[in-house]
Formats: sequence, structure tokens, C-alpha cells
Amino acid sequence: MLGTVATLTSSTTYTGLGELPHFNPDDDRDPPHPAVAALRAAIKEADAVMICTPEYAGGLPGSFKNLLDWTVGGGEIYGKPVAWINASSVAAPTGGRDAHDSLRKVLTYAGARIVDEACVRIPVPRDAVADGLVVDPDLRGRIAVAVQRLREGV
Repeated sequence: MLGTVATLTSSTTYTGLGELPHFNPDDDRDPPHPAVAALRAAIKEADAVMICTPEYAGGLPGSFKNLLDWTVGGGEIYGKPVAWINASSVAAPTGGRDAHDSLRKVLTYAGARIVDEACVRIPVPRDAVADGLVVDPDLRGRIAVAVQRLREGV
């Protein structure tokens, strides 16, 4: 999961990452590409946005940075409470710090309201995940705390 858009009573996992075109500011015009329009609509509908992304090669994965670039021009994320969980590998040299720094930079530029208390790095070993879900109860509890802090920040 790379991102979740949430209302106070429910959450929706954004699954359209692979459908987004490569960002080009010349293409950011009305009407936007349908995948861009869907992303922006999901953010606009949300009370808050929780991002979960790994660190890759010392930063954000390129496809996720592409998603963030599409959020800048639309303005839907401006003032929106945002937090992130970096579920880095226990072997990651920086523990996901570089991904956090990249997220903070882009989201600050886009005008998101970062809820610092909900931004956490949680090393997740591969054996703590089954069928795409974190199954370790301690890790799930730490994730739940971050989500609750984001809700409180709304």
C-alpha cells in the first residue's frame, strides 16, 4: 500500500499509482488525465491522507514521487492533514529517514498540513508480513497509534 485517503469513519486505499502518466507540467491542464483526476478527487474527498512508502535508493520510489508531483498543481492536498509511515526494512541504512525527508520537502511545498506526531518509521521484517498485511501484533499496534494520531490531528 502506498497511500490511504481517509475520512474519519472509513478509509480507502489508493490503488491507481500504476495508471498515472509520467508527470509533465505542460500536461497539467484541464481536463486532467483521468487517472490524475481520480487521484485528486480521492484526496479532495479525504479528511486526511496517510502515506506508507518504502525508502528506495536513498529516497522515495520514482513512481511515488510521480504521484506526489501530480498533487502539487491541483491544490487538493493544500491544508490537508497528512502523515506517513515508513515501513522500512530492518536492513535499511537510514531506517527510512531519507524517504521521510523527501516526503516532508514535497508535501510542505504542496501546502499539506503535516501531523508530525503521526509520522513514524517502523522497521518491518519480511516475516512480519503475510499476504500483503502486517501480521505482527506489536507492529500493528504501532501502526494503529500513528493512524490514531493522524485522526486526532484532523
